Amino acid sequence: MMLDWTRQTLDNGLDVIVHEDHRCPIAAVNLWYHVGSRNESPGRTGLAHLFEHLMFEGSLHHDRNYFTPLQQAGAAVNGSTNCDRTNYWEVLPANALDLALWLESDRMGYLLPALTAAKFENQRDVVLNERRQQYENRPYGLALIALMSALFPPDHPYHWTTIGETADIRTATLEDAHAFFRAWYRPGNASLTVAGDVETERTMDAVRRHFEEIPAGPAVPPAEPREGAASPAGGVETERRLRLEDRVELPRLYLAWRTPALFGEGDAGMDLLAHVLAGGKTSRLYRALVRDRRIATDVSAAQNSRERAGWFCITATAAPGHGLPEVDEAISGQLAALAADGPGADELERGLAQVEAQFVYGLQTVGGFSGRSDQLNAYNVFTGDPGFLARDRARYRETGVDQVRYLARRLTPGRRVALSIVPAGDPRRALAGSAPAGVS
Repeated sequence: MMLDWTRQTLDNGLDVIVHEDHRCPIAAVNLWYHVGSRNESPGRTGLAHLFEHLMFEGSLHHDRNYFTPLQQAGAAVNGSTNCDRTNYWEVLPANALDLALWLESDRMGYLLPALTAAKFENQRDVVLNERRQQYENRPYGLALIALMSALFPPDHPYHWTTIGETADIRTATLEDAHAFFRAWYRPGNASLTVAGDVETERTMDAVRRHFEEIPAGPAVPPAEPREGAASPAGGVETERRLRLEDRVELPRLYLAWRTPALFGEGDAGMDLLAHVLAGGKTSRLYRALVRDRRIATDVSAAQNSRERAGWFCITATAAPGHGLPEVDEAISGQLAALAADGPGADELERGLAQVEAQFVYGLQTVGGFSGRSDQLNAYNVFTGDPGFLARDRARYRETGVDQVRYLARRLTPGRRVALSIVPAGDPRRALAGSAPAGVS
């Protein structure tokens, strides 16, 4: 499972990666900026995500809607922001590649002259409405905000979510947006991948023609060191029990721990542990909580790998007639069993098969989220090696029963955040000793 690719770095610092695949006459353009919500500061959150919106509002030489010319050419277009990066992509007929490169280069090099107060205020309102829809008015929607603020201290860049805090979004100014762009949106902080029915040298020439004139700008600060298996707990040294009242029918329990960072020691093992615990209907937690005892309607587990630090979360919704203390006891029992004996060889094998399937699924398309162009950029930005795929897979194959057992032992009640979301007006259904969670 290998990808052929060629990488060159322009004089202004832009990394350019080309991957040829001539089976279908389409091209994928994928551009990553190594900036996300972790590059913000308390009181100025939400700018990275707001800027994702602003990048679609036009630039100096195309001062109108970004989607229209691309969609007229038959393209699919999108973008996203998380705590560690912002990306933009287009998938379009190969003969329209030049259009996508020109538009991407124009907004990289010439966005600010077209960024007006009217555009800024319009997109700020869009983001505030998105926050209401995705978080405030969505059942269980405030869970992530409560968990991040509890897992990470106020001065940690993962303390806030990517959407940002409402007060910060409201008080952000056009000058803040201009400063954010100048600090992070530059060639030396970007990685561009072009994949599909393209020729490498011709594509490199086209990229140079569009991007090479953009000034490099000052160097960006180096990334903070990753947290590994030796010290993943961070500031969570005693259990924190929190509760949120929400407009929900059934109470839900979130159990979360600080864990190793993306590609850090133990990160792959935590991923496999999640599969052992809740990866399908044969997993330990599904059998114990949903199938056999029927005390939960659903259960899931995930290692949320981030560049500086990760976090592991088990989520379960109590079934009618059952409570969160019963659910918590059952989960803790399964974790204790894994910590004592480790997973069976068959469980680990199933987990590895699920991971391998995810790798294969990501290779099926050249563009879009998690396609080959996106993977090449991710590996390039986070490891410096676009071809990290083989080493990434090896991390999982090299993880054995003993390491998974060791990692399970770190998921103790004394190092966790336990968040109960309960129906409004019924706080007694939360775990005993839960304090109100702070969300903003």
